[in-house]
Amino acid sequence: MLNARIKLRHLQAFLEVARHRSFARAADTLAISQPGISKTIRELEDILGTSLFERTPRGISLTQAGLTLLRHAGPAIRALEEGMMALGDVHQGVWLRVGALSTVETRLLPDAIRRWHGEERGAGEAGIKVISGPSAFLLSRLRRGELDLVVGRMTEAREIQDLAFEHLYYEALILVVRAGHPLAAVQALSPDQLSAFPWVLPSAHTTLRQQVDSFLVRHSLVLPPARLETLSLPISRRYTLESDAIWVAPEEAVAEDRETGRLCRLALDMESRGGSVGLCTNASMQPSLALEAFCEILREVTALRPPGQPT
Repeated sequence: MLNARIKLRHLQAFLEVARHRSFARAADTLAISQPGISKTIRELEDILGTSLFERTPRGISLTQAGLTLLRHAGPAIRALEEGMMALGDVHQGVWLRVGALSTVETRLLPDAIRRWHGEERGAGEAGIKVISGPSAFLLSRLRRGELDLVVGRMTEAREIQDLAFEHLYYEALILVVRAGHPLAAVQALSPDQLSAFPWVLPSAHTTLRQQVDSFLVRHSLVLPPARLETLSLPISRRYTLESDAIWVAPEEAVAEDRETGRLCRLALDMESRGGSVGLCTNASMQPSLALEAFCEILREVTALRPPGQPT
């Protein structure tokens, strides 16, 4: 049974401090003083009989008890907010909050959203809010109940932990260059030839970058100083098409340009099969009918992938 001494303000303060990893920024968000939010957190810790946060050289971090509370408090507050909106007739239509990794931004997710808006529902009745970013950022928001679903390649992400992951298909990172690039027609390509050109690769501390780093170690390579690190597909594409850069790209992201001949895959594999692309949900949250329907559409779109693409 919930301790009657725990108030909504306690949980709101806890969630904001956990989100910002800062008492000052959490206080600004809630429009209260920093001493006020510190007092509220102390009250919650006294009630629970345990510490929720600890100070480290890098700032505020959650204790194990804090992590446990976070897994449940975020979804609970979100469920309460949705209930209040429904009672107040504020919640107009269905809205899904989807986190998207770069691996699915080009085809899978846009195709699924088109089907979602076209199947027995109008666009005004069924909205989707898409938030992009690295897996650590999106999965932390999913755990706090701020997202309903995260889609992409994330099986290597440590942040999955107790979240539920469903595999859809395998997708590899590949090396691509513009048509006419000096390496485009080289059949017996050796890894050491790559170092003579700029690279476009995923940002540091992402699951995709881990695969790049593994490739570099296997072949005793060092990244060239001329490189672009980004998760932005439009920036990566434009830079690659207009330079001699080598782009470490998700296979789906460059499929259309390869079909038209604008980009060419180098004759050197970065991965044998690739990583698992799938759906990640918060197991502690009761899925809505809308979420279940959208997940089913993602499965249907996956089943329609052209023959020859990895699954």
